[in-house]
Amino acid sequence: MIFSSIPFLFYFLPVVILFYFLAPEKLKNAVLLFSSLFFYAWGEPRFLVFMMVSILQGYICGILIERYSDSNPKRSKIILTVSVLFSLFLLGYCKYTDFFLANFNALTGMSVPLLKIALPIGISFYTFQILSYTVDVYRKDVPAQKNLIDFAAYAAMFPQLIAGPIVRYADIAPQLKKRTHSIEEISLGIRRFVLGLTKKILLANTLAQLVNIYKASNDKSLVFAWVYAIAYTLHVYFDFSGYSDMAIGLGHVFGFQFPENFNYPYISRNITEFWRRWHMTLGSWFRDYLYIPLGGNRVSKPKWIFNILIVWMATGFWHGASWNFILWGLYFAILLVLEKLWLLKKLPKSGVIPHLYVMFFVLLSFVFFDSPNVPAALATLGSMFGFAGLPLISTETLYYLSSYAILILIGLLGSTPLPAKAAKKWFGESFLEPAVLLALLAVCSAFLIDGSFNPFLYFRF
Repeated sequence: MIFSSIPFLFYFLPVVILFYFLAPEKLKNAVLLFSSLFFYAWGEPRFLVFMMVSILQGYICGILIERYSDSNPKRSKIILTVSVLFSLFLLGYCKYTDFFLANFNALTGMSVPLLKIALPIGISFYTFQILSYTVDVYRKDVPAQKNLIDFAAYAAMFPQLIAGPIVRYADIAPQLKKRTHSIEEISLGIRRFVLGLTKKILLANTLAQLVNIYKASNDKSLVFAWVYAIAYTLHVYFDFSGYSDMAIGLGHVFGFQFPENFNYPYISRNITEFWRRWHMTLGSWFRDYLYIPLGGNRVSKPKWIFNILIVWMATGFWHGASWNFILWGLYFAILLVLEKLWLLKKLPKSGVIPHLYVMFFVLLSFVFFDSPNVPAALATLGSMFGFAGLPLISTETLYYLSSYAILILIGLLGSTPLPAKAAKKWFGESFLEPAVLLALLAVCSAFLIDGSFNPFLYFRF
C-alpha cells in the first residue's frame, strides 16, 4: 500500500483515524501499531517476519544494555555489538547478498547462484531507527523502552515506515508516552499531507513520464539528454520530499513531531549546503553514528579525508546494492573534500554562479542515481556532453520539450520557497486555503482514479 493510492486515501486512512481518536489514551499506540502492521503486510505479509524479529531484538537488547550499563559495562557493550551486527546482518542479507555474490563471481570466474531475495520494503529505514535506538541507550542518551507495544509502534509506525524521514527514538520518546491532539495540529497535518500528495501526483509522477519517454526514445539528442537529467532531478526531489511531507503531516494528525527531511536543497550555494538541506535525517544519522565515531574532522587531514570517503561510500551503498550508488556517494565525497580544502574559498558568496555550480554537479550525480549500472550512467553522460554522436536536437526533442516545458518551469519554481511564501501571503489562514486544499485533493484523486503512473522511488531503499 502506498500513500498515493485510492485504498489508502479513502479506506485505510479514514478507518485508522476513526479508531485512533475513538480509542482511549492508553490504547492509541496499540491502534497505531496494529494499523502499521496491517499497512506493511498489505503487499507482502511474509516480510512482517523480518520487521518483527528486528523489533524484538532491538527491544530486548535495549533493556539488557541498560541493565548492565553500570554493573557490567563490558557485557553491555557486547550486547550492543550483537544487536548492531544482527541488524546489519539482516539488512545485508536482504539487500546486499546478491551484490556480493555477483561481484565474487565476476572476480573468481565462478558461478555461485544468486539468491534473488526480494527486498522488504522500508528495511533500510526501520533498521537505522532500531540501530540508533540501541546505540543511544548504550550512550545513556535515552532510557530503554520497557513497553513492547510503544517500542514496536515507534519502529513500525506507518507514516514514516517505508521512505522516512528517519525518526530517532530520542525525537519522539516523550510523545510515545504522552502527546496532545488539537484541531490546529490536525489542520496543519492535513495541509502538509495534501501538499505532499500534490507534489507526488501532479509533479513527480508527471515528470517521471518524461524520464521514461527519454529512456524509450529511438530519437535521442544532446538537448534531450539534458532535458532528461533536469526532469529526473526534479522528479526525485518531488517524489521523496512529497513523501516526507505526507509522513510529517500524518505525524501531526496523530500528535507526533517528526523531523524535517528537506529544506529546499536546490537553492543551495555549495554542495556542503546542499547536503544540509537534502535528506537531512539520513545525513545527520551518518554524521552521529558513523562520521563522529570515526573521529570526524578532529583527526589528521589524511584520516579526515578517509572518514569522509567511508561515510559517503556508506551513504551511496545505503541507497542501493550497485556500484553506481557507491560511485554516487564517492562523487559527493570528492566534491565535499574539494570544497572544504579549496573550492569554498574560490566560489562567490552570492549571485547566480554558486547556484549554477550546485545544480550542474547535482544533475550529473542523479544520472548515476537513476542508471541501472555504471556503463549506462557513463553512456548517458556521454550523450549529454556530445560524445555519443547524437544530433544537437531532434524533432522528437522539440515535441516533448514544448509539451513539458511548462511543467519543468513549474517544477523549477516549486523547488524554491517562492510558492510557499506566495501562498502564505495570498491565502494565509482565510477560508480560501481549505478550498484550495480540497481542490488539490480532488485533482490528485482524479489522477489516481485515471490510473496514472504512480511508483514511489524510495521504496527500493
